Amino acid sequence: MMPPRLRRAWERASLYLPVALMGLLALGTWWLVRSAPQPLVPQASTPARHEADYFMRDFSVKSFDADGRLQSVVRGRLAQHYPDTDTLEIDAVQIHSTDAQGRVTVASAQRGVSNADGSEVQLFGDAVVERSAPPRPGQASAAPMRFEGQYLHAWVNEERVRSDQPVTLIQGGDRVTADSLDYDNKAQLLEMRGNVRGLVQPARNRPRR
Repeated sequence: MMPPRLRRAWERASLYLPVALMGLLALGTWWLVRSAPQPLVPQASTPARHEADYFMRDFSVKSFDADGRLQSVVRGRLAQHYPDTDTLEIDAVQIHSTDAQGRVTVASAQRGVSNADGSEVQLFGDAVVERSAPPRPGQASAAPMRFEGQYLHAWVNEERVRSDQPVTLIQGGDRVTADSLDYDNKAQLLEMRGNVRGLVQPARNRPRR
């Protein structure tokens, strides 16, 4: 049998036992949390820098459609590809494109910025875009339409040419200048703004039958 003094000590200790156990549990939980590895904080992705990942010198790149037909040829003295925009910056650029209907677009400039397939190009410095259509049976071939300026933005497949800088439109003997231009061949719309001046040759009289 337990002596009275020892029994009273045990009873007094048992009163504080739950508190001690809770303290030990809290201490163990704190130690586990502190010892556990910290979750990885996702780092903010750094934006891609505008740096060329490859270049070409005195090059010629050809594009073909699904049937193997030649669609476009892009030439230049130096081309640099920028992966952040997937564009080519080309010195002394020349582009020759032919659509499914046989219409030919030729573009050139001191410098050009083209998308991956050459369907959209911005031309800087002595920029020229000329578009011609094949003759139709029984009809005389139409004169090519030519755009000249220091800046031209062309969408080859959409048959559009824009410029917010002075531009000259030439077709046959007709010549028109303006401060800006928006041409959409598919919609048959031509808008020339600003100081518009032109020289339009009179239509030739048709021979009498």
